[in-house]
Amino acid sequence: MIDFLQLLVYGVVLGSILTLGAIGVSLIFGILRFAHFAHGDIMTLGAFSALAVVSLGLPVLVALPIAMAITAVIAVVIDQTIYRRLRRTAPVILLISSFGMALGLRSLIQLIFGPNNQVFAKGIQMPYRWGDIVVKPDHLLIVGGAIVLVLVVHMFLSHTKMGKAMRAMSDNVDLAAACGIPAERVVMWTWILAGCLATAAGVFLGMDAQLHPVMGWNILLPVFAATILGGIGKPYGAIAGGMVIGIAMELSTMVMPPVYKPAVAFAIMVAMLIWRPQGIFKGQA
Repeated sequence: MIDFLQLLVYGVVLGSILTLGAIGVSLIFGILRFAHFAHGDIMTLGAFSALAVVSLGLPVLVALPIAMAITAVIAVVIDQTIYRRLRRTAPVILLISSFGMALGLRSLIQLIFGPNNQVFAKGIQMPYRWGDIVVKPDHLLIVGGAIVLVLVVHMFLSHTKMGKAMRAMSDNVDLAAACGIPAERVVMWTWILAGCLATAAGVFLGMDAQLHPVMGWNILLPVFAATILGGIGKPYGAIAGGMVIGIAMELSTMVMPPVYKPAVAFAIMVAMLIWRPQGIFKGQA
């Protein structure tokens, strides 16, 4: 029972990270109608941007909003210089271009920061203990930060004019355009929001483990599994999907080696595509 509860804690932490990444993927797919396979490397870019700020002597929580701004600007620049020119082509062209962008970002990060593991802060954290359950302070920051960011996204989508425009475009692009919604402004804000959430996911992933140039690529499959499970194009579904995938991956280590955790996410994703391709929240199939 203790092992189950401990793994459940780890699952909630991983699920919080996956949730932030999955919301960004869901927003991009819902509005731009393509699977952004460079999203994992955007997460890595955000994490290493925060590492660069931390190296100046600032704490990671102060570096996070700065890294969010940097990554959001880069995401918008990538869209305006590359993806925008390809939006009228077949979706597979955008898909392949996102693969190329992922390789480019990963190589750039390796060139600047090197191929080795890095950390935000050295040393050993003294964990909190509730009986036999161990929780690191960073775990509380990750879960708390994810909750705050999810609430901010909810308020933005529900109570701002741009958020409502994004939801309208996600439901029906043609009808939204006919109603006078500025499509390009919506697309720009989509990339800003996705870039900020990807940065937070990358920073939290680095806090939970270590930073590495391929960290975002390695977690991309669970992020997409969470997106599909919750419902493609449904940001609120990504929250449920992220938690389910994160907890399932961690609990699976009770019966199989940890190296197979990504296979658990893949199995859940395939099962959902076969059984209910629109996801839990009835997104786009």
